[in-house]
Order: sequence, then C-alpha cells, then structure tokens
Amino acid sequence: MGQMKYEMVVVGALETNCYLVYCEESSECAVVDPGAEPERIIRQISSLELEPVILIDTHGHVDHVGANKDIKEKYDIPLCIHSLDSRMLDNILATTMGLFLGAKKSPEPDRFLEDGELIPIGKSHLKVIHTPGHSPGSVSLSGDGFLLSGDLLFCGGVGRTDLPGGSWSVLEDSIRKRIFTFPDDTIVLPGHGPSTSVGQEKSANPFIR
Repeated sequence: MGQMKYEMVVVGALETNCYLVYCEESSECAVVDPGAEPERIIRQISSLELEPVILIDTHGHVDHVGANKDIKEKYDIPLCIHSLDSRMLDNILATTMGLFLGAKKSPEPDRFLEDGELIPIGKSHLKVIHTPGHSPGSVSLSGDGFLLSGDLLFCGGVGRTDLPGGSWSVLEDSIRKRIFTFPDDTIVLPGHGPSTSVGQEKSANPFIR
C-alpha cells in the first residue's frame, strides 16, 4: 500500500483545520473540511502537486463546509457527508456566521458516507467512523496511524453539544467506544487547534475521565 500523509491548512476566522490527506506514491488526495479561504487550500494543493479525488465533510457546520462550492467546482470531485448532516448544507447561509466566514451555498452531496466504509485514496484508504454527539452525522476518518476527529475531540477538549442535534451523552459514548479503542500512539487531528494523541487524551483530557 502507498504511504498516506497529510497536510493541514488553517482557514477562516474560526481557524478551521482543513486537511489534505494523500497517497505519497500516487499523489491522489482527499480534501477534508474546506471551511473557508478556498484560494489558500488550492494554493497548497498546487504546491504539493496533489490530485484531489474526493471532498469530505466530517460534519455539516458552516465553518467546515463554507468552501465546498469552490473546491468541488475547481476539481470536479464528489462531495461526501453523512446523511444525518446533509440537510445542514442547505442552511449554511441562513446564519450570520455563514456571512461572517464568507461561505458560499454548498452543492448537494454526491453520496453519503457510511460507517465502516473504506474510501480509496491512491494505494491507501481512509476508514469512515460514525462518531455523533457534536452533530448527528459527525464522522471521524482513520488513516495510517492517525485519526481525523472533526469537532468531536480536541487537544484537551471536546466538541460543543449545545448546537441543534448535539448530545453530551452521545458525544462521550463516541469518544469512549469509538476513539479511545485506537492504539494510544494514534495521532488525533482535530477540526481546530493542535494535534494530540489517543493516549494523551485518555490520560489528560479533563472532559472525559
């Protein structure tokens, strides 16, 4: 299998982590959570000489999907999100936050992500893990020794549960049963802020003890 690597591009006023996850051998790439500033994301893709093949939203909040339109149109790639968050894509311009972030109306998803499915990226793949709690359709993505956690789990923190569809008990269950079962040395790449590890969060995250 080709080695999978990733590059983080911090975008927008809320400093969302957009990830370019790619197969080093083939240069095929997944664009994950293009929240804003599409021109910055496109420059980084060009700089790394990557070939985007899929666009993935870990969940439907505007700070993670605001640049869907530009990225999809630029590369003509399928847009994927979990079905339980798909309706959020219709409402990203209905809030002042969407206007504040310069979001554009998202295209409709081309297909829905399924728990456990493997998404091929060149000679490697990402595995979809349904991890609700921050939103009903939140997913995490497992790669070669790393995990993209969206807004489920952060370094020393967890995602909000006070937004529509959020649930503290469901979020805690997702972290304990679906994330903390990974090896301690698994790198966790959150939707905002610095990276961490499963082991570090199991031992030191004050919200999940």
